[in-house]
Amino acid sequence: MPLKKAVDVKPAHGKLGILLPGMGAVATTFIAGVQAVRRGIGKPIGSMTQMGTIRLGKRTDDRSPAINDYVPLAQLKDIVFGGWDLFSDNAYEAAVRAGVLDTRLLDQLKDELEQIKPMKAVFEQKWVKKLTGPNVKTGTSKMDLAEQVMEDIRQFKAKNGCDRLVAVWCGSTEVYRKPSDVHSSLAKFEAGLLASDDDIAPSQIYAYACLKLGVPYANGAPNLSLDTAALTELARKNQVPVTGKDFKTGQTLMKTILAPGFKARLLGLEGWYSTNILGNRDGEVLDDPESFKSKEVSKLGVLDHILQPHLYPDLYGNIDHVVRINYYKPRGDNKEGWDNIDIVGWLGYPMQIKVNFLCRDSILAAPIVLDLALFIDFAHRAGMSGIQEWLSFYWKSPMTPEGLYPEHDLFIQLMKLKNTLRYTMGDELITHLGAEYYD
Repeated sequence: MPLKKAVDVKPAHGKLGILLPGMGAVATTFIAGVQAVRRGIGKPIGSMTQMGTIRLGKRTDDRSPAINDYVPLAQLKDIVFGGWDLFSDNAYEAAVRAGVLDTRLLDQLKDELEQIKPMKAVFEQKWVKKLTGPNVKTGTSKMDLAEQVMEDIRQFKAKNGCDRLVAVWCGSTEVYRKPSDVHSSLAKFEAGLLASDDDIAPSQIYAYACLKLGVPYANGAPNLSLDTAALTELARKNQVPVTGKDFKTGQTLMKTILAPGFKARLLGLEGWYSTNILGNRDGEVLDDPESFKSKEVSKLGVLDHILQPHLYPDLYGNIDHVVRINYYKPRGDNKEGWDNIDIVGWLGYPMQIKVNFLCRDSILAAPIVLDLALFIDFAHRAGMSGIQEWLSFYWKSPMTPEGLYPEHDLFIQLMKLKNTLRYTMGDELITHLGAEYYD
């Protein structure tokens, strides 16, 4: 029987503004892609909100509507784009420079893309050492910079006639930092902004500004941004949904597909060696050891949480897990991931699996940006606030409420996401218990 409907979801009327801190390869591939889909010259492959279905009821009921028809999501025709970047190139120029999409496609979208120009960015060289650019804000304090971002948001909303806004971080990976005292509470964080505390990163200034204005926020990089006590406190206080971190695209996506299979079959694992070759701006940034450290921590946590070595010490108690990222300019955005996996079978006999994933980083990330933007807007209209664990499906390092370990198994994540949608619409959750047991 259907559940009693427990969630009143406000309709997705009017325009949705999607704000993107960082308008490089990922952001422009996303923007151009949505425009291409709207004009019927491309398909939104990889997007659950646009191409996914959801089963309702028993298998014999044969009810599997499109997700976009099942829950009230914003429509692509109602989306408006904006953002910030330390380079002043408009979205067309930035997309051409990124080299992800064919110029024959971009030229068809040129008039629209040229109208999207980045606002001046909050940027501090020490947080992203390999980049520098001219389109940068100046201010008397970090609080002043946050207030400038808030004014940008207000003006963007008014100028574009937006009814609602969301933000998705698409900027570069900042250097690795652990939370400090300034991150321990909202009061201390706001005092730190006024004092321009050295431990407050540019990404945190964007997140603070958005949450202060009630704008849902998704963190697409492994930066210490949303996942601090101060900013989660602000999200709860202002009843804003947040989610992160670090888009799950290439090599880590493969790990969250393969590792659950090894665990399901109780195959042992001795080691997993991963090397990435990447030549875009992200690769250049990650060539700095401190920025790489942020990415390494994000990537390394996946296997431990999936394989649960404390429960299976004989199988996974002593894994040699190595991650490397190498900047190689000729690769551009076409990242190459090499994996050597040493598995163990019956009686301890060794076997190996080799994976060579020649992927396109921004092509894999773009549909994630779209889904996150539409789902956090949906969450806000459904009255959800704070950390949205049901969106773990999209993240290398999913945020969780305090006291909970993150779920990394892609298939458990997918079940959780779809069951959350079923719950909001008042439908029965799917447990996959066979019909012979409960019909």
